[in-house]
Amino acid sequence: MSRYRYVIFGLLVVVALINYIDRGAISYAAGSITAEFGFDKKSWGEVLGFFGYGYMFGALVGGWFADRLGPRRVWLWAGAAWSVLEIASAFAGELGLLLGSALWGFAVVRVLFGFAEGPAYSTINRTMADWAAPKERGFAVSLGLLSTPLGALLTAPVSVGLLTLTGNWRVTFIVLGAAGLLLLVAFYRLFRNRPEEHPSVSPDELALIRSSAGPEAVARPLPAAAFFRSRTLLLNAVGYFAFMFVNFTILTWVPKYLQDEFGFSLGSLWYLGMVPWVGACVTIVLGGRISDWLRRRTGNLRIARNALAVASMALTATCFLLIPFVSGPVAVLSLMALGNALNSLPNAVFWSVIIDTAPSRAGTFGGFTHFIANIATILAPTLAGYLATSYGYSSMFVAAGAATVLGMCAMALIRPGRLNARDELSPVERPANMGA
Repeated sequence: MSRYRYVIFGLLVVVALINYIDRGAISYAAGSITAEFGFDKKSWGEVLGFFGYGYMFGALVGGWFADRLGPRRVWLWAGAAWSVLEIASAFAGELGLLLGSALWGFAVVRVLFGFAEGPAYSTINRTMADWAAPKERGFAVSLGLLSTPLGALLTAPVSVGLLTLTGNWRVTFIVLGAAGLLLLVAFYRLFRNRPEEHPSVSPDELALIRSSAGPEAVARPLPAAAFFRSRTLLLNAVGYFAFMFVNFTILTWVPKYLQDEFGFSLGSLWYLGMVPWVGACVTIVLGGRISDWLRRRTGNLRIARNALAVASMALTATCFLLIPFVSGPVAVLSLMALGNALNSLPNAVFWSVIIDTAPSRAGTFGGFTHFIANIATILAPTLAGYLATSYGYSSMFVAAGAATVLGMCAMALIRPGRLNARDELSPVERPANMGA
């Protein structure tokens, strides 16, 4: 049996990795950009939040297009656009000055950049729905999501390395954008929308991918409005919002927090910026494995999805709510790393619930979910800037803990595999070892 699906999974990790490094690089250029254009903490929080406005809508339309045009076209169009806009970010301030304010230039470029990057994860979900066998769905989704912590972890050494080697933050954006364009060439040659379209997929591998839920799930029609009538899908989006809130608080503000609060230099950030993400790179894949194991072992989707998410999020909230009560960078970074690792443990659950519940609309409903969750990509950095200015940096960690408690309560109430509370699990959605 061929295993070409793992080539696809690996390719998605690499593309999404570039996607994440591109969006996170600006956090490490904060010192240079704020000094050059005179941004205070509040204004810098707005700059970081601009990305989210475009990201929300990019995720929304990206999932819809992935369902209708196929993920290959979406990946190519979006990848080319975000790479060009990454290069344009180097000149955002100058564009803004022509409009009267450097802030306006960053607003235009970062909103468009966010829109171009938005389709990535809903398109990953569409791809996994087509390429992953049902029994490995949680693990496959977690592999696609590995780019979140791995990209954030590698953003630190890549960005700091480029900033140090070139001595120019603009060159960093230009190099990263050019690398993304080169990657698209390999992607174009290796990727296909569905396994049926690729000659490297053997009949046995195709039969495995299309076993159980495969063909029936793809054919099952659902209207787009079904998402908004489903308590499970809406609450799952709230749970994912909480994950994104923690994620973007750390991604956007921790580099500047470490510089301002503890006096670390840019040269120190290449390794200190990695600390909060090391554990998350393990737990994000481990969570998918654990969820799949619980599903096989118990035949119960609520245990496999809900229980894992609720337990992880309770521990995550505890870690972030404790940060204001400790002192020193070692204690703070330790709690942050543990909390972020626990936050990433159920990441695959949010996307698996969509495929469990509505596999035929994995892209569209993934886009709706990402749209709601991406409110956090605006709220988290913007609110952190306001809180840091008004109440000190510790308050932004309290906000992260509070958001996680909200998400935990939402995930306790979902019923994965059921669009509505009255519905029974269909044969398509029921695990093989679950009774009727």
